[in-house]
Amino acid sequence: MKNWLTFVAAQLLVGFGLQPVGAQQPQTPSFNANTDGERIENLTAVKKDLRDYHDCTCKCGCYAHDLDMQADRAIAFLRGRNEHRREGEKLALILDIDETALSNYIELSDADFEYIPDAFNAWIDSAQAPVIPGTLRLYKEAQRLGVSIFFITSRPEKQRQVTEHNLHTQGYDNWQKLVLRPDRHGSETVGEFKALERGKIAAEGYTLVLNVGDQWSDLKGAPEAEFSVKYPDPFYIIL
Repeated sequence: MKNWLTFVAAQLLVGFGLQPVGAQQPQTPSFNANTDGERIENLTAVKKDLRDYHDCTCKCGCYAHDLDMQADRAIAFLRGRNEHRREGEKLALILDIDETALSNYIELSDADFEYIPDAFNAWIDSAQAPVIPGTLRLYKEAQRLGVSIFFITSRPEKQRQVTEHNLHTQGYDNWQKLVLRPDRHGSETVGEFKALERGKIAAEGYTLVLNVGDQWSDLKGAPEAEFSVKYPDPFYIIL
């Protein structure tokens, strides 16, 4: 009987918004996390940001717009530099291919931004990479100004035919030279390879006036161009 009366009394106190003496107070929820690990953005969120940036649907900017801005800077420089060309001077424009002249975003997105060699090479071999419009505008302007155009790409030599075909179908033609990386290149980095090839062009009597690429390894390393323009590429890094 006593236990039953105690239970009834407790229920009445609760009904009136009161707590019986000695009753346990509700606990405030608490959380614990490793702050060092939490400072790194979640990979799923990063991939969403990449897609939003490419599709121009995020507050971080618009990939196509940023590419065009950099292409416009390159065109403006080339026009100004051509006005100061010395008599007989051979001017050279150097262009990277992947994410500079052609876009691999379709494959990158399909692979969820993971580099899968077989899938990526199959994509390159399909020769379906679409043009990056700003670079084609720069290319045509260089041709109009009589500037020689050199492609230097880290694509392997065995992909020369499909690369040439892809460039032609996207509007690039009459370039001076297309340089691909030897199939056997030892421990040479991409940056070292590209710098060496720029040196060969300079040794042929060309003035390296403009270099455009999406990676720092496209641009840095002696000899460097008078003006180098880096395109945005948040999708991958090549050293």
